[in-house]
This record gives sequence, C-alpha cells and structure tokens, in this order.
Amino acid sequence: MSEWWTYRLSDFLMFSPRTYARLVALYHEELWPLQWLGLAAGLAALGLALASRRHPVARRALMLLLAAAWAWVGWAFAWQRYAAINLAAPHLAAACGLQAVLCLLAAFGADARPGASRAPWIGDALAFAAVLGFPAASLLAGRPWAQAEVFASMPDPTALASLGLWWAAGPRRAWLLPVPLAVLALGLATRWALAG
Repeated sequence: MSEWWTYRLSDFLMFSPRTYARLVALYHEELWPLQWLGLAAGLAALGLALASRRHPVARRALMLLLAAAWAWVGWAFAWQRYAAINLAAPHLAAACGLQAVLCLLAAFGADARPGASRAPWIGDALAFAAVLGFPAASLLAGRPWAQAEVFASMPDPTALASLGLWWAAGPRRAWLLPVPLAVLALGLATRWALAG
C-alpha cells in the first residue's frame, strides 16, 4: 500500500456514472408524478419558514414536514434503491432516519418557539435554490421533468433546503446541522467522482 496517494476518489466508487444515472432515472420513473408533490412540499416549506418567524405552529409544521421528507428520502431512495449499488447507502439511510427524529424533537421540544434569525434572506435563498434550483438544473442538463432532483425525493436538495429553511426560520440549532452537511459533502464527493 505504498502508493496510496495514487488513488483518486473515483477509485472508491463501485458504480459507473451510467449506472448511477440509470438508478436515479428508474427511481424517478417509479415516483412519477410524486415529484410534483415534492415541489409543492418544498414551496409549502418556504411559506412555513416565512410564517414561523412569528408563529410557533408554523415552525412546528415546518419541522414535521422536514421530518417526513428526511424519512422518505432515507427509506425510498437510500435504503430501497441506492443500497443496491453503494455499500455506504444503508448508513445514509440511517443518517436520514436520525435527521427525521431530530426534526421531530425540534418540532415538539421546548425550544419550538419562534425566534429571530440574522439575515433570514440567506436561508430563504438557500431553500429557494434547493426547491427550485435543483429541478431547474436537471431540466437545463437535458433531463426530463420526471427525472428532476426534487426536494423530498433526493438527498441533496432535501439537505440544502433543510439548511436554508432552518436558517430562515431561526433561531438556529447546531444539532440539526451535521447530517445535512454530511449528506451534502457525500453528494458533492459523489458528483465530483462521477464527473472525473
């Protein structure tokens, strides 16, 4: 193992870009037309984040919606499909499940009250980019709407939207951040490896 530095990130992938693209395409075909529901849920989450700045009920509803999104992504994508080609996918599914539980704790915890957030527009922009930017990027890449990466159907837009929604809804809780950040890092590393 004296040449460990010669390994690239892509050497650790157990699937080709074509295999991954086909897995995602089949997953989305099975879900169709539920992507519209994911888009509607993302837009509803944006509205709840705006309302949660003043109303604790909206914050609770937002956290419940995020819990459902994380649970669905963990089970439907990571556990049911991605695990077939990636040995780390069950860990991703477990992380998504953990995040769903953390969202439930945030929804019903003592700190489920509204609060101020500094520069909530940053969170709004992140959530907007996740909810509408990911599907738009898929369409611009030439994929049909049925294969677009949508909030509550794929890990990356769900993680980015979660970060933005938590920032916008304020006050921020650091214990909600590790899983979405890890999911985004994993997604970025996978995309990088698939591209190179």
